[in-house]
Amino acid sequence: MHDPEEEGASPRLLDLIDELEAPSPLPAGWESSSIAEQRRHRLFKFVATLVKWENSTDEDVLSTARDLISASTDGNPPPLLDPFCGGGSIPLEAQRLGLEAHGSDLNPVAVLITKALVELPPKFAGMPPVNPDARAELATGAAWRGATGLAADVRWYGEWMRERAWERIGHLYPQGPNGATVMAWLWARTVTCPNPACGATMPLVSSFWLSRKRQRVYAVPVIDGSTVRFDVSDVGEPVLDGTVNRQGATCIVCHTATPFRHIREQGQRSRLGMQLMAVVEEAHRRRAYRAPTHSDSGAAGMTPPSDVPDTALAHNPRNFQTPIYGMTHYKDLFTPRQLTALTTFSDLVSEVRELIRLDASKTDLNPDEYADAVTTYLAFTVDRSADYGSALASWHNGADAVRPTFSRQAIAMIWDFAETNPFSRSAGSWRSALDYTATVLERMAPDTAGTAVQGDAATTFSAPVGSMVVTDPPYYDNIIFADISDFFYVWLRRSIGSIYPQEFATISTPKAHEAVAAHYRFDGDKGLAERHFEASLASAFSRINEAVTSDVPTSIFYAYKQSAQRAGSGGLGSAGWETMLTGLITAGFSISRTWPMRTEMTTRAVARESNALATSVVIVCRPRSEDAPMADLQEFNRALETELPDALNLFIGEHIAPVDLPQASIGPGMAVFSRYSAVVLPNGERMSVRRALELINEGVEQFFSEREGSFDTGTQFCLRWFEQFGFEDGAFGDADSIARAKDISVEELSRAGALTAQRGRVRLIPYERYEAGWQGWTPSPERPPTEWQACHYLAAALEHGGIRGQQGGTRGAGGGEHDAGGAARVARDLGGATAARAIELAYRLYAICDAKGWPAEARRYNALADSWQEISAAAQKLREREQPRLT
Repeated sequence: MHDPEEEGASPRLLDLIDELEAPSPLPAGWESSSIAEQRRHRLFKFVATLVKWENSTDEDVLSTARDLISASTDGNPPPLLDPFCGGGSIPLEAQRLGLEAHGSDLNPVAVLITKALVELPPKFAGMPPVNPDARAELATGAAWRGATGLAADVRWYGEWMRERAWERIGHLYPQGPNGATVMAWLWARTVTCPNPACGATMPLVSSFWLSRKRQRVYAVPVIDGSTVRFDVSDVGEPVLDGTVNRQGATCIVCHTATPFRHIREQGQRSRLGMQLMAVVEEAHRRRAYRAPTHSDSGAAGMTPPSDVPDTALAHNPRNFQTPIYGMTHYKDLFTPRQLTALTTFSDLVSEVRELIRLDASKTDLNPDEYADAVTTYLAFTVDRSADYGSALASWHNGADAVRPTFSRQAIAMIWDFAETNPFSRSAGSWRSALDYTATVLERMAPDTAGTAVQGDAATTFSAPVGSMVVTDPPYYDNIIFADISDFFYVWLRRSIGSIYPQEFATISTPKAHEAVAAHYRFDGDKGLAERHFEASLASAFSRINEAVTSDVPTSIFYAYKQSAQRAGSGGLGSAGWETMLTGLITAGFSISRTWPMRTEMTTRAVARESNALATSVVIVCRPRSEDAPMADLQEFNRALETELPDALNLFIGEHIAPVDLPQASIGPGMAVFSRYSAVVLPNGERMSVRRALELINEGVEQFFSEREGSFDTGTQFCLRWFEQFGFEDGAFGDADSIARAKDISVEELSRAGALTAQRGRVRLIPYERYEAGWQGWTPSPERPPTEWQACHYLAAALEHGGIRGQQGGTRGAGGGEHDAGGAARVARDLGGATAARAIELAYRLYAICDAKGWPAEARRYNALADSWQEISAAAQKLREREQPRLT
């Protein structure tokens, strides 16, 4: 979209922008700012409204977005292509905004997902369902907006499948003794105790807790000689946390320590067993837990069906843990009862297709095409059932719910697992999976066509004329999608392989040409894996460059964390970033704009308790001019020194999280590097992307180091001391030397409460003291806190009181009780300038902790800086609320 100040912006676009709402509250200096600046702010506010989840189906908002896009492109918006479409999110968003959407991927599972999102719904948009019940109601004149008719058929035929499945295997899922429906059976794997004098069948249990939500219920192991059975109790707490941890297992009978080596050996000899530990039943608004009965165990015992997916798991030692325990094939990841249920529903996909085709033949629809579409969604429902219905799904005792197999992008070994009941009403049931699939369809209102095809971006790339390429390429070795998606591929192939013979022509997903640096595919040679990744991306980017024009930008989303120490490098670098950028620049692209964008959920499993990226860096590229100049090292350094600090100040001002800043800084630095046809070193060689990244990182470090001098002298001392000793103690002489250099004394810092100095040892006040004292603390005008103390009181308040406080009643400035605590209260009492400086300090502290390998401390400072915008706004509201009382 044209910038409001850009030459060529159409009058229609400017008129539409003028009709947008102004930001509220108005930015400072709004009245004196230019018309172009005001228009820019109106656009930013609208984009902020557009990206909210609750507005994803708001037709007024979407219509405005489509009008703006149309006006910006003279009524001819370009088609969008994503050659690494993955789960189809980019083509789907493009289609939602009225663009013709195209996606391609080497991975057939990705292609099928994208088809289900952007290709199939438009074909049947606005069509009524074909099932008998719906046809009987057509006389009512009901409207079927978007894909709601398609969704209605998915629900109806999915229910038909459930009824047929119940007739065939319902006896395998008996009710409890009191007639309650079982939600899940909780199993523990077992192994024979290695102690010859014991030989007990020892259960492997990670936690005996069953519920810690509203109830506190746990499993009680009852030892009877060399056997163990389980009871359930809601009194007190379990004696043991569990019998297995990261160090190994312990026999609950004889207390013999059992190494994982023994468990692996037993698993490889097919000697891992399973024992029922507890049963979870559906009750009114809660879960009911009971001890297992012989009937429960007996119902699960059976011979597994013969026609199950027998594909071997890929050799992926980093992400697949089960093969070392003897679970080497996909069928090994399920219990016999789970395999029976999944094969039953998979068989019913083929059967229901014939029923749908027969019903669709009574309408104007193409019966084969429509039946294929509905059964595609039902096959995905089987896949979702497999995710919750494997012997690697676990019980979340803090949520009273089943956690699916893929809570993260790996097949992890689970010791105690939850076997769900497909005929219950809870998560993991067939109805739950069916509702999920149909609900997605009901929210879709496709107005434009879309396509998804299988193809290798490096070799079989094809783009519609005038395409705009927006893509999220693979992240080096971050996630090996082909290996992960095989879990779903084997069931999709069984269910609908005949409908999509090209996509399911192979036994498993294609892997040889996948653009990832999976070194285990190259006999452990990381160099070969890296060169394969770089060559694949370079080839794909070259094909993209050939297909696009300079009139339409190419946008690339990248979220690979830049934190790895490169061999032979003088500083931090990243193989993922280096190889991606090398491919991009080698292909003839120049980076014109970059910006971090929040794209990742901080609640996902990989983000919790880790310094996980919350943003992707959006890299906007155009083909580099053929007459782009060369530059020497001095010219490159001068441009970097001029442009990088401005970009970093902008990122900090926009509250980019510290964990994302190294990634964000790559953009403006590489924009400088890529504008030249080459940067020539003094020895005549061309500068590599690796060296450019090192210089960019050095520039970021220099930026923050130079800003240290702007902190108060007490904080400067604390920073230097923290970098050397953390919160541990050190010699008084060392502290005295640092303090003198900062023109302050250790005694002053001790009186200020920043450190302790006793018996010739000096130590920063430990963080625990801030945690214990933040609620009752208020800054003293007579002895203002250092920015160091302000930062740590804010961090403690955020960590233990949240932004606004959880209970209120905390003491505020000037004494008295107020109804808000948390970081907002501390920020209000500190004052805007001091609090803002404390946040700037958090950026520096995060960088130190990240470099030192102190993840807990790094998380603390990252969370503070990342939350500052909300803290600041809440603090301002507190000031406004108290203003009348103060006057």
